Amino acid sequence: MNPFGFVRIACASIRTAVANPEANAREIVGVLEQTADCDVVLFPELCLAGYTCADLFGQPTLTDAALRGLVHVAKATEGSHRLVVVGLPLEVGPYLYNAAAVVSNGRVLGVVPKQHLPNYKEFYERRWFRAATGDEPAEIELLGGRTPFGIDLLFEAGSGVTVGVEICEDLWLPIPPSSFQALAGASILLNLSASNELIGKSGYRTDLVVGQSGRCVAAYAYAGSGPTESTTDLVFGGHCLIAENGRLLAESPRVGDGRPPRRDSYWIVQDVDVAKLQTDRRTTTSFEPPPGLALRSFRRIPFHLPATTFDLKRFVPAAPFVPAEGPELNRRCSEIFEIQCAGLAKRIEQLPAGSTLNLGVSGGLDSTLALLVAVKTLDLLGIERSRLRGLTMPGFGTTSRTRTNAIDLMRHLNVEAETIDVSELALRSFQELNHAPFGIDCRSMDLEAFRKALHDVPPEKRHDLVFENVQARLRTFLLMSRGFVVGTGDLSESALGWSTYNADHMSMYNPNCSIPKTLVRFLVRHVAATEFPAGPVRDTLISIADTTISPELLPASAKGEITQSTEDALGPYELHDFILYHAVRCTYPPEKILFISQYASFSQPYTSDQIEKTMKTFYRRFFQQQYKRSCVPDGPKVGSVSLSPRGDWRMPSDADSFEWLRWAEAR
Repeated sequence: MNPFGFVRIACASIRTAVANPEANAREIVGVLEQTADCDVVLFPELCLAGYTCADLFGQPTLTDAALRGLVHVAKATEGSHRLVVVGLPLEVGPYLYNAAAVVSNGRVLGVVPKQHLPNYKEFYERRWFRAATGDEPAEIELLGGRTPFGIDLLFEAGSGVTVGVEICEDLWLPIPPSSFQALAGASILLNLSASNELIGKSGYRTDLVVGQSGRCVAAYAYAGSGPTESTTDLVFGGHCLIAENGRLLAESPRVGDGRPPRRDSYWIVQDVDVAKLQTDRRTTTSFEPPPGLALRSFRRIPFHLPATTFDLKRFVPAAPFVPAEGPELNRRCSEIFEIQCAGLAKRIEQLPAGSTLNLGVSGGLDSTLALLVAVKTLDLLGIERSRLRGLTMPGFGTTSRTRTNAIDLMRHLNVEAETIDVSELALRSFQELNHAPFGIDCRSMDLEAFRKALHDVPPEKRHDLVFENVQARLRTFLLMSRGFVVGTGDLSESALGWSTYNADHMSMYNPNCSIPKTLVRFLVRHVAATEFPAGPVRDTLISIADTTISPELLPASAKGEITQSTEDALGPYELHDFILYHAVRCTYPPEKILFISQYASFSQPYTSDQIEKTMKTFYRRFFQQQYKRSCVPDGPKVGSVSLSPRGDWRMPSDADSFEWLRWAEAR
């Protein structure tokens, strides 16, 4: 087990010699030798004998050989604390059970019998086995000792690692045994299976595994028998799956997936995040038994799982808010855009007849997305676009590129556009405030002289919050004085407090409020491709998507280029969004975020110093800027992370970031 709460699971489908437990045990041991770094290794149903032995299950020769095979497997685990789960036919008194033996460090810790035996169509398990009902002996004599036996066993290693076991058909029930196990604390659910392949069955099987992992807020591992089982009437696909809380983490090859079927043993390995599952259960307050459901009591069998350091075998997306390029990204973007439009549409319907919408259009990503949402929403409502008034308000840092893009986009979209330069108003404000921007005494200056003086200020001295905030508040004043204002700020800016309080921080409705910056760019590109596949609108949108992210509040260069890069000041947005997702959605501590960041394929290589610096910036600003998030306008939640004080995130404005930055002091 990894110190950060990751548990490594392997699901194996072995090359099966039907009715030859000795050969099957050798195959299992061979797999164990090659999965020595795994904490849990799961094998298929009845794998020591073969699922398709049929009436041979009634032969003591077979069941005795299966026991000898179990001895061989148990010996192979001596000196190892990992959990190994194998299936075998097991005699208990006068009955034969389809059973799962749970082995660790040379011992059989317990045996879990199958509860629900399929006896329909191609399945005849009741011909050979007895269904476990809970009235079985609590212990059985096995391999020279007394061993716990029953459907009430859970296996505990501490640190939230509790393992439950069910067998094949158990999963296909309305309320599987794993549901009770999860409610009793099991965070890892294992299923030994021999599910044959039929047209369309693999998709349903996958849905069952993924769905059960989500309902149980657990990791669910599934190991299926492979094509070397007897094919008298059936073919087994060797399907292995590992899911975690509603998400498929790993899937093996199988018969029928278009790849050549494998005849040897194979396995999949994945690190599941038990620590995160524990947090998810705590925060999901509905994770509790429904009223009237009789819960089962469980015996808990301890086993030791030492903490080890290992490289993570788990896909860590560098952009967790953004799916990989392809159909899923397009579907996600379409869904988000429609949610934004639906939210704004409802708010527009509540406005007095004839009301206008006002939107500040800067030529940047956020205002562009808000403009596209507003235009699409008006079209959906059958309202003329003339009801939307776009206002571009250049200031001292506005470049010709962003200004041209803003004006061109509004013109191409048939939106009423107006330009008001806030520079003169800002200069007057500085004079009235008796403020000297960057040390410039501007009291007797006209605008031209002031602009010239600004250009003479060296870049390293261009730091003046009053200079920036006055421009931002003037822009909001001009917008608010006209009526209903559509906001533009995104989730990443909200997390970092990258806004001017009561300026771009405020609006009457903000459709962008829960969309992270890394996704905004993809949304703009998506709308360009789907709504405007060709023509000037698309060209302008692509130009905007390729523009440096900047509030353009500091003076432009002598060549009219952007000098104020948000990412230069704060750090890369892809790092901030990565931290935001794992800190808020996953509740990871900073040390764990640093650990997993090593395995993310970011758009460019970052040094550990860069990542640590960005993390310090994130946590300091996240705590310091909560007061802005405590009073933000309405807007739609579109993903699993939202910072609305009325919804997902309630945090005191005076909270101290000390504990979250303790790691930095230690380093």
